[in-house]
Amino acid sequence: MARLARLLALLLALAAAALTASGILQLATAPAGAAVVGRSAAGIRAVVEAALAGAATPAAVAGRLEALLAAEPRDWLAIAAVEEVAADRGLVLPPVLAARRAALHAADHGLAARAAACAACIWDPRACDLTTLLACRLPVDLTPVGDLAGLMREGTRHALGEEVDEVELVLSGVGLVAVALAPLTGGSSAAIKAGAGLARLAWKGGRLAPGLAAVLVRAAREGLDWAGLAAVRSADDLAALARPAALAPALAIAADLGRLQAALGLRRTLHLMPHAADAAELGRLTRAADALGPRTTGALEILGKGRLMRATLRLADEVWAAVAGALWLAAAAASAAGQALGAALLRALGRALR
Repeated sequence: MARLARLLALLLALAAAALTASGILQLATAPAGAAVVGRSAAGIRAVVEAALAGAATPAAVAGRLEALLAAEPRDWLAIAAVEEVAADRGLVLPPVLAARRAALHAADHGLAARAAACAACIWDPRACDLTTLLACRLPVDLTPVGDLAGLMREGTRHALGEEVDEVELVLSGVGLVAVALAPLTGGSSAAIKAGAGLARLAWKGGRLAPGLAAVLVRAAREGLDWAGLAAVRSADDLAALARPAALAPALAIAADLGRLQAALGLRRTLHLMPHAADAAELGRLTRAADALGPRTTGALEILGKGRLMRATLRLADEVWAAVAGALWLAAAAASAAGQALGAALLRALGRALR
């Protein structure tokens, strides 16, 4: 029996060592970041719901609303999102807080206040809040007319040796030639076109993160033949000047933004865009939106960006295999050590008795 136990322990140790080595080898030969992979939509929903069950307490929701109401300018979309979380969980706001919210909403949405804000937004896009950005600049900025105008304007500036807005340039170009370049991302030209227009609107309104802007600037510098830009008058003209491989990162950003808009709508997407610091975070935010839909905004307000982003990721199966193998190996080693110690004690006891 002792020999059989030792043989079994040895076989378990060998199996555990093989499992551990296999997991480590797969991780070592995989691309960078392969240890963490995207969670499924169902997994994201389950993790976020569990997190909200603990975090969305009456005190936490009221505290978040207090902070949003005290901010200047007030973000009414974020306020509405927190109120949706409260309604979903059957929470009733304190009467004093509800009365304050109603009074501030009336003050911020009066006709005179909105007219003054719209005038400032038209004059300077960076003076726009989310409401005025949509109401006062949307009619032109999200159309092909806006794309072509932006491209011609920046191309002419380049020809005259003036400073060029490279982000405006590449987003206008991507919007115009989305049909031709869509196969590079595996996505639809409609999503790319919508995302490019959205990013251009966000850029003008100061809602595009520097990390995303840097990718777009690089794509503009390397992805277009600048010498012919001033003569562009159509999408076909531009397509002839495009360098698809260099434009691919910009196309990927536009495609993700198009997906985000499809899941959340224009207003909520613009609200969330500043939270995507780079292309990787934009991808995670898009996966969260695909899983949660409009509830994404409320989840971010209550849980914070970090927890929401982490909910979209999980450890790869290879990591769990390596961990399981290591635990089995440790258990087998402990078992072998225990058997050796027991045998030694028995031999010592036998000698003592003799």
